[in-house]
Amino acid sequence: MPARLPESVADHPWWKGATIYQIYPRSFADSNDDGIGDLPGITAHLDYVAALGVDAVWLSPFFTSPMKDFGYDVSDYRDVDPIFGTLADFDALIARAHALGLKIIIDQVYSHTSEEHDWFRRSRASRSGDKADWYVWADAKPDGTPPSNWQSVFGGPAWTWDARRGQYYMHNFLKDQPQLNGHNPAVQDELIATARFWLDRGVDGFRLDAINFAMHDPALTDNPPAPATNRARTRSFDFQQKLHNQSHPDIVGFIERIRALLDEYGAGFTVAEVGGDDSDREMKLFTGGNGRLNSAYGFDFLYADRLTPELIVDAVGNWPDTPGLGWPSWAFENHDAPRAVSRWTTPDQREAFARMKILLLVALRGNIFLYQGEELGLTQVDIAFDDLLDPEAIANWPLTLSRDGARTPMPWIGAAPDLGFGSTEPWLPFGEDHRAIAVDAQETDATSLLHWTRALIAARKAHPALRLGSLRIVHSDDAVIAFERESGDETLLCVFNLGDDARDWPVGIATDGDMLFATVGAGTTTLPPLSGLVLRR
Repeated sequence: MPARLPESVADHPWWKGATIYQIYPRSFADSNDDGIGDLPGITAHLDYVAALGVDAVWLSPFFTSPMKDFGYDVSDYRDVDPIFGTLADFDALIARAHALGLKIIIDQVYSHTSEEHDWFRRSRASRSGDKADWYVWADAKPDGTPPSNWQSVFGGPAWTWDARRGQYYMHNFLKDQPQLNGHNPAVQDELIATARFWLDRGVDGFRLDAINFAMHDPALTDNPPAPATNRARTRSFDFQQKLHNQSHPDIVGFIERIRALLDEYGAGFTVAEVGGDDSDREMKLFTGGNGRLNSAYGFDFLYADRLTPELIVDAVGNWPDTPGLGWPSWAFENHDAPRAVSRWTTPDQREAFARMKILLLVALRGNIFLYQGEELGLTQVDIAFDDLLDPEAIANWPLTLSRDGARTPMPWIGAAPDLGFGSTEPWLPFGEDHRAIAVDAQETDATSLLHWTRALIAARKAHPALRLGSLRIVHSDDAVIAFERESGDETLLCVFNLGDDARDWPVGIATDGDMLFATVGAGTTTLPPLSGLVLRR
């Protein structure tokens, strides 16, 4: 069972400062040898998740879907896709998680559905039917071209011609993911009813996928060109300022409806996924005050090429401890981003870096998300082009890193032919270098990254300064960053050397205090490369 929270922490909502473990169901554990992970497989391994000490589990989509975008193209919001199991399997998962003290958060995809959803089938059938305005339809321009110049995230125009209606339909992502008309009150009502369906089944909260894409400019105004930058443009989407195809001001009203529903159930949790050029403003807008979402999921680290003090200073600086400002959430890895230990360091430094990275994540102010296998130090798997399944990577090859490489099966038993996943021919190939760092190998090694991660999560629960305290930067240079976490009479000093060379202790920072944690010989005189420590003042 999870450790008891200190009184000063227990007085706050369970989600504030929580550690949340993301599970990608296709790749966690397979219970029926069909090559795809499933809900019973997850349930069978929830004891492992609970033993990490996390507060909650975020499940990526398991809903009925043709899997063109691997579950983010939903064809039935209120059922489980057969490859993952049944609603009864989901109920069993909820029951087991709650018995272990784990909350369950699930994805809700409100900006689009699958083209196979019954709503879209009815919408495309007639311009006058009851679902006619549930999606974004528009006439062609006089020359037959699309209604606006909007481009899709995955490449190419955000419009596809449909001969059945004699109109274009909008899609911000794949053409198989038609855009819901979030402005339509009937659409909002149905999405709210769907959320209620899952809350009634015991779900503890939602991650709202791509919520800033939920509404568009009804005038279909063209987007202006984006100014040139020093970043390579890999997609047609990158050539525009996304002012009109997303981020409409009316999204806030819908968010307030979602929050009101969660408040009916008490102690629920809502976190927004918000990406894009204007994400900082939108995250604050979506989480400000007491009537909107609880938190926003930052992308500051997920797509960064390097981990630097400047990156950290900018990220945490955007979320000061100011009344009325939302509460941040942080992740270094997820199902859409390459594994951080492959993105941010070299193979010879990977072990030291992984330990420092977890200590840094645990020390940040906000909620923290761990992606399955991050606690093991899993690397990005190199997937050959012919084996790619990720539609974004295929469309933008070779300039977009494949999401498939971060979605490979979880290694449970290193010596087993199937790594304990449950099938020897999984939907994506195993990472062969994952065998040596599988769960069973790390369980028996008290010095492993797995045990280190458990200890750090326990410390985050035990120290209010880490879970809820303020954060103040006290030093930052080209390699070293130091900040204080403070709550009540507890002050913790967190110091990290992100560089490849040893550094002296920062000038002007006192060295007194009890050492709580330190990596690879870090101390108050010398900070080895890729090291970190936490002192209690």
